[in-house]
Amino acid sequence: MALRREPHVLVVGGSDSSGGAGIARDIETISSIGVRTCLAVTALTVQTHEAVMEIHPLQPDLVADQMRAALQANKVAAIKIGMLATAEIIVAVAAVLRENPQVPAILDPVLASTSGRALLEAGAIAVMKRNLMPLCRLVTPNLIELALLVGSELAADEDGALLQGQELLAAGAQALLIKGGHAKGIMSRDLLLRPSCLPLWFDALRLAGSMRGTGCMLASAIATHLANAQPLEDSVRKGKLFVFEKLQKNAAE
Repeated sequence: MALRREPHVLVVGGSDSSGGAGIARDIETISSIGVRTCLAVTALTVQTHEAVMEIHPLQPDLVADQMRAALQANKVAAIKIGMLATAEIIVAVAAVLRENPQVPAILDPVLASTSGRALLEAGAIAVMKRNLMPLCRLVTPNLIELALLVGSELAADEDGALLQGQELLAAGAQALLIKGGHAKGIMSRDLLLRPSCLPLWFDALRLAGSMRGTGCMLASAIATHLANAQPLEDSVRKGKLFVFEKLQKNAAE
């Protein structure tokens, strides 16, 4: 079948019944760039754009089996990982990544919803740092997630974010894209950190208004460009441009 030969992005994450984030946003993003998706659902959620009411994690073996089936059925050229919900699911996903080291994985460390509901159980952050982050080509925390991952207060400025990012690199992360959307100022600055490379800042005008699922969009867009055999830095640039244009359109409507 021709479908088997087309590059796919395997999306590993939770559902969002509102359609604003999660795998719904991932599929929308990846498809709009022209790449196919396949899925491994980690959790079912009941939520609106304002709140998450229920979270039902799937069995870890079922998540891993979905991933293996998708990898067997399709030419998976990148993996995008979002909501994982439990430490056991993190371990299961990491096991599949170790079986497929040739496929680059992008981890969006989804720790809480926009409304503040925890999307990863207590105690699982350490498991994510130890078992999963070192296997991923890129991790994309925002400033709040970065602070939680290093167990520190929210960075007060760009120098603080840089120091926290360097701490995560020292803990085994291959590369980090620290998103500056939660900072203040006219410009929104994202920081790409890689071992043995100078820090790389990406500047964009901060737009008025808001849009749910932008973290999902960015990680999915980067994974899609990696699936199209683009280098990491180019994938980040193109992914950021995609999200900026979407936000610009949203602000104008």
